[in-house]
Amino acid sequence: MEKKTSQFKAEIAEMLDLVVNSLYSKKEIFLRELVSNASDAIDKAKFQGLTDKSLLADSPEWKIEIAVDAGAKTMMISDNGIGMDAADLERNLGTIASSGTKAFRQALKENKGADLPELIGQFGVGFYAAFMVADQVRVISKKRGTDAAFMWESDMKGGYSVSDATREEFGTSVMIHFKDDQAEYLDRWRVGELIKKYSDFIAYPVRFKKIDVPADEKEEDKKRREEDEAKPLNTMTALWKRAKKDVKKEEYAEFYKHLSHDWKDPLETIPFSGEGAVEFKALLFLPSEAGMELYMPQTKHGLSLYVRNVFIGDDFEMLLPDYLRFVKGVVDSADLPLNVSREMLQDDAVIAKIKSAVTSKILSTLEDLKKKGEDYRKFWASFGCVLKEGVRTDYANAERIKKLCLWPSAKTEAGTLVSLEEYVKDMAPGQKEIYYLCAPKVETARTAPALEQALKHKCDVLLFCDPVDEWLVDSLGEFDGKKFVDIARGDVQFGTETEREAEKTANEAAAKELKPLLEAIKKQYENDLAEVRLSTRLADSPACLVATANGLSPSMERMLRAMNKDAPKEKRILELNGSHPLIAKIKGLEGEALKDAVELLYDQALIAEGAPVADPARFGRLLVSLMMK
Repeated sequence: MEKKTSQFKAEIAEMLDLVVNSLYSKKEIFLRELVSNASDAIDKAKFQGLTDKSLLADSPEWKIEIAVDAGAKTMMISDNGIGMDAADLERNLGTIASSGTKAFRQALKENKGADLPELIGQFGVGFYAAFMVADQVRVISKKRGTDAAFMWESDMKGGYSVSDATREEFGTSVMIHFKDDQAEYLDRWRVGELIKKYSDFIAYPVRFKKIDVPADEKEEDKKRREEDEAKPLNTMTALWKRAKKDVKKEEYAEFYKHLSHDWKDPLETIPFSGEGAVEFKALLFLPSEAGMELYMPQTKHGLSLYVRNVFIGDDFEMLLPDYLRFVKGVVDSADLPLNVSREMLQDDAVIAKIKSAVTSKILSTLEDLKKKGEDYRKFWASFGCVLKEGVRTDYANAERIKKLCLWPSAKTEAGTLVSLEEYVKDMAPGQKEIYYLCAPKVETARTAPALEQALKHKCDVLLFCDPVDEWLVDSLGEFDGKKFVDIARGDVQFGTETEREAEKTANEAAAKELKPLLEAIKKQYENDLAEVRLSTRLADSPACLVATANGLSPSMERMLRAMNKDAPKEKRILELNGSHPLIAKIKGLEGEALKDAVELLYDQALIAEGAPVADPARFGRLLVSLMMK
């Protein structure tokens, strides 16, 4: 045929400019796109060869080859796939966004073709990524089942041309001439690195093409070149597509370390398949311990994304809820709706379904791990404070996450944690609520005065001492029909109904007797206290501070005031133990002696909960004076 030159239409030229200058975030993507196209071409040849045996009469050994010529500033990517004739070149390369791959799949669907090959090029623009790094691109192709070869050529400025060409082998070669500032892609090591990064799991071997070399080539250079040309640059095997029984534990561990840059083996490996409306493969890992990046807000988290074995990118957060950000792994799906550059996920129902399936699988794995005991305790020590976030942020799975949560408790030994199921099972007779206490440290919580009556009535108390605990308490609601109750907030009573009634009667009588003292304390601390009353939670301590029913806890107030120094001060409730000998002695004091004793009592209540006193120096002087007396 005579050489035919054509101009890109105005809208196509505009789209080309978008592809080259805006669509892709990294220029290196061009190599991924061209290798993916080569893989697609082989897939098409294999598939069409099932019904037309003549197409595969040459019994091809499927391959993708890359030739780099640093002197000429060129790279050639070749395949022995289906190939294209002149009409195909005109249609697929002359009209942007007219994808031959997409048309091929559509034709098979219309004919109800089964077992569709997983083809990568869905958008018809990947080929043009070459112009990000090239000032000229030439495509020579020979279609299987034909005898003629043709060439498509363009510098993107003056349109494109299609002409006759010479090619012995069926398939396609894409030669790109690099711009002067893109010399990095003429380095074989750099090319190998990109193939490993983006196309490692392409199903066909990608090799450097054997080249003619000068006769005076050094022996060591010859040996190195021959080694490069002999071995594939890609592994061709995606672990997530192999049955678990066929993969050694060491292979999973090696892949995890490559993926996560962790030097330790994973705690748990989770290979699974999503089937049904959305199909995908996933290979997930639970790390054995947390890295520093887990708590760095600027660090990206998420899963690595592959589409039909082709690497799209790291840290796709849309595939994983934030409270599972410690999970490492990959998701590979042919159904993911990517934008045309394949680099960004769109907000789509398909993504939501994959995310839901991934989340459910991880939670199921944690449920199974929890039954094993010790391994789960190790997991919880590293990631429990992160997993807890899901109680508040994932309403659909909140109940499952609650069952996975562990806390220290007032009755257990140091280092022992209990689940909500264990807590409910061991509740005291007559106990109808789940009691908890928030504190900055477990050691402080275990000695808190607010625990005294609870323990006296054999009621255990969960100790919420992780920074995230206070943030999620409002979302806990209830578990197994039992509400969560803060024993350091509002009115709390323990024991049977008879015991509660007796205690109420005794407190009412004591309140009448101690009324002058209660009023004196309230007046002395009218700017700090909302109320002064007798306590139902104290057994051994003389006093304690508690929050009002709807008030902020001390730690939450401190956090709020750290963000806004003008935030209003939260008034607390001071509770006195009416049966304590110290209270009986204080009520008999008057004047400055009473004022000093009340101040010591108030400061002692602050210290008991781990809070600072307003004036440490004065507290010290009052204490010394009392000791001398």
